[in-house]
Amino acid sequence: MSDYQMLIGGQMVDGDMTMDVINPANEEVVATCPRASKAQLDAAVDAARAAFPAWAATPIAERKALLVKAAEAIEANGAEIARVLVQEQGKPMQGAMEDVYGGAAFFRYFASLDLPVDVIADDDARRVEAHYNPLGVVGAIIPWNFPIILMCFKLPPALLAGNTVVAKPAATTPLATLMIARLLKDIFPAGVVNVITDANDLGGEMTAHPGIDKISFTGSTATGKKVMAGAAGSLKRVTLELGGNDAAIVLDDVNVKETAPKLFGAAFGNSGQICIAVKRLYVHDKIYDEMVDELAELANNAIVGDGLEQGTQFGPLQNKMQYERVKELLDDARGHGTIAAGGEVPDGPGYFIRPTIVRDISDGARLVDEEQFGPVLPVIRWSDTADVVARANASEYGLGGSVWSSDLDRAMEVARAMNSGSIWINKHADLSPDVPFAGAKQSGIGTELGEEGLREFTQRKIINMAKA
Repeated sequence: MSDYQMLIGGQMVDGDMTMDVINPANEEVVATCPRASKAQLDAAVDAARAAFPAWAATPIAERKALLVKAAEAIEANGAEIARVLVQEQGKPMQGAMEDVYGGAAFFRYFASLDLPVDVIADDDARRVEAHYNPLGVVGAIIPWNFPIILMCFKLPPALLAGNTVVAKPAATTPLATLMIARLLKDIFPAGVVNVITDANDLGGEMTAHPGIDKISFTGSTATGKKVMAGAAGSLKRVTLELGGNDAAIVLDDVNVKETAPKLFGAAFGNSGQICIAVKRLYVHDKIYDEMVDELAELANNAIVGDGLEQGTQFGPLQNKMQYERVKELLDDARGHGTIAAGGEVPDGPGYFIRPTIVRDISDGARLVDEEQFGPVLPVIRWSDTADVVARANASEYGLGGSVWSSDLDRAMEVARAMNSGSIWINKHADLSPDVPFAGAKQSGIGTELGEEGLREFTQRKIINMAKA
């Protein structure tokens, strides 16, 4: 599995072009991989369309069995895939293993679901049923922060519902996905799963493609708007999981020493490159200094390095563009707050920034108002509950958020007032395949995961029958 090829129509194929994949820990070339042309995208879509009728007609029990086989194949090759993922993405090995094996778990979860007919009414006059039919060809566009598990937000439910798929990983993290494509080639019928790679130049072609019936996209809000615009020409269905600027509100009654490590993990996991990471931390004035001190100690003790090195807790930023953006936000933050820990950008190769705590900063600073998507956390002081909720809600984003308190009634009151798709209490970023996940405001459209997420890959058909 050392060679990298795309999967089109049941065959592993070279690209019409090639591109280099860079290791963000040392800025060296990991591998050269294929780069698809527009013609190859068209071929993948054609293959998916040709395979659709037979796949849609395949009994769901058979489709479920193949999802389980896919999970088994990923698990059997998990360590090898994870090692490549570390080299292209930068995350430590433990995180890469969670990404890969988590993806397999998502295959298994969706294999446990069904799409039964819902009976809406059944009386002497009529019977009304809701049937859930596949849409056709799904285009899955996958980001670089969690290449495998986020692919598995899309592929298993799309396939279970009877759709065929054309998947496109991010240009900077295609290798582990191509390894999985090779495994899937021998599991699913030709054309059911197709995987192509590009240099960020085929996304627009996919979203506007007349042969694609739905786009499932995870990425930035700015790109999501382009996806939505491209899909408008054919009114194709879209699911968009976009940016977030998640606020965590910490009330004055928490145990600081117990809570600080949880907040630190929620903010800095994957070096802050998580759509639902804590991006803004609002801490009550009464415990503000103590909380900042605890977070600063955790940041100062963090082990940053190459994800393949034993003991590494935090890897580099994934790509140079994101690295430069986070450095820019960090520089701006120096003029609006105080660096309590971190702030260093090490010399030498690699896109490394140490976990950084910025205190005495407030709304209006770029680091607070914008999504940093990196290891720099603003800690904002508050004293009035209504005011802090209003500040948390003022963002154009609404992906997730959390409330922290020893009083669950107080926490629930605040959670109900926050305007985001997911709100956690005394935890953050707890995602599981059985719980629906959706963003509010400019953080997305549609739902992923759970039974509701499965139905997003279907067309609901109502059959309304009169009874004699």
